[in-house]
Amino acid sequence: VSTELSQGCARGCDLCSEFNGCLRCSPKLFILLERNDIRQIGICLPSCPLGYFGLRNTDMNKCIKCKIENCESCFSRNFCTKCKEGLYLHKGRCYVTCPEGYSAANGTMECSSPAQCEMSEWGPWGPCSKKRKLCGFKKGNEDRTRQILQAPSGDVSLCPATTEVRRCTVQKSQCPEGKRKKKEEQGKQDNGNGNTNRKDTKDAKSGTKKRKSKQRGAVAPATSTSPAQ
Repeated sequence: VSTELSQGCARGCDLCSEFNGCLRCSPKLFILLERNDIRQIGICLPSCPLGYFGLRNTDMNKCIKCKIENCESCFSRNFCTKCKEGLYLHKGRCYVTCPEGYSAANGTMECSSPAQCEMSEWGPWGPCSKKRKLCGFKKGNEDRTRQILQAPSGDVSLCPATTEVRRCTVQKSQCPEGKRKKKEEQGKQDNGNGNTNRKDTKDAKSGTKKRKSKQRGAVAPATSTSPAQ
């Protein structure tokens, strides 16, 4: 920096040199260094031009160039607020097209987030089920749904999910068809046991009848009586 100071500094400049222009701007103004061949010329501005952002310091406010590719205006060194013509802005960066899952909002060059979809409140959780059954298990899934009330540009594919699923645990209960099968199997077993019991009962009754018949057909032994004397 040249130390040769001139008396006639430009308006808003507190300190200047003939070789490097302004060296210190008045408070509230920003100093912008423009390259001219091998020299940097300082000028004072109320706000920074396109492609630069203002950084305020206690000693001097500076205009710093945006470091983002194809950025026309930025908020900080790495966050763009406006891209060059024909490019889309998304989360502080510039793109030829919006990233997957995003689209330009309302005809602007800013990619909208899926979060901008207007969604209804979640409905209640449904019953706990497994493989479309409501019984015969301990751990299953339950779900709930919501509706898309409004989507950016009418494209519902940009909106978040309308169904949510979570794991659930219930007290294991037997299905009605399982109970019927169990009853049928139990009935078959009872019938089988019943036939055996009936047969045993018949055999027992038959044996009793035979014993009674033998007792009826038995001849009592003859007893002799001696004549009375």
